[in-house]
Amino acid sequence: MFKILVVEDDKSQARLMKAILSHAGYEIHLAHNGTIALEILDQVHIDLIVLDVMMPEMNGYEFTETIRKSGNMIPILMLTAKQLTTDKIRGFQSGTDDYMTKPADEEELLWRIKALLRRAKEASEHILKIGEVILDSDAFTVTRIDEKQTLPKKEFQLLYRLLSTPDYIFTRLQLMDEIWGMDSESVDTTVNVHITRLRKRFSSYPEFDIVAIRGVGYKAVKNVE
Repeated sequence: MFKILVVEDDKSQARLMKAILSHAGYEIHLAHNGTIALEILDQVHIDLIVLDVMMPEMNGYEFTETIRKSGNMIPILMLTAKQLTTDKIRGFQSGTDDYMTKPADEEELLWRIKALLRRAKEASEHILKIGEVILDSDAFTVTRIDEKQTLPKKEFQLLYRLLSTPDYIFTRLQLMDEIWGMDSESVDTTVNVHITRLRKRFSSYPEFDIVAIRGVGYKAVKNVE
């Protein structure tokens, strides 16, 4: 049974979420702020976090950044009343995997949770699936139907990193650090060159796009669930 941590300071909302998710077959743990949620994560194996943004002591953005800086890539779904595009962007920049606004449609919520858990399972198996596209991080291959491409290691790592966190905007410096390492003598134009190669390789693939964010960096956009 999957274990979900609901981090919500509104008691009635927390009870409602627990009822919905328990009925769907999940084991639910509740925390009314980020500090308590971190304590639970230290004690219990959690498969996914449903997270409010506006909370006392530590807001949802700060909580997510704390989790990601520790190297924990547990799936996080932000569920909040904040509806502005800038709020959503900040959520994805902090490291959330998905973002829904309240009041959330119950059926959509359950489908999104199911999708996040499936992607997490694929990641643990070193496989990433996007529609007809399959990335195998053991073999550095990208397969789509009958077509298989074996990529140079850095190209594959760059593509896998972007696609494993769709809509997250990576700066060139972040990508240099993660793929090449801060001690590398490569410059950030290396990222641009590799992105150009990836775009050319996969220009005919309708499942995803790699988008340049002017003055910032890049993000991957998935066109399928």
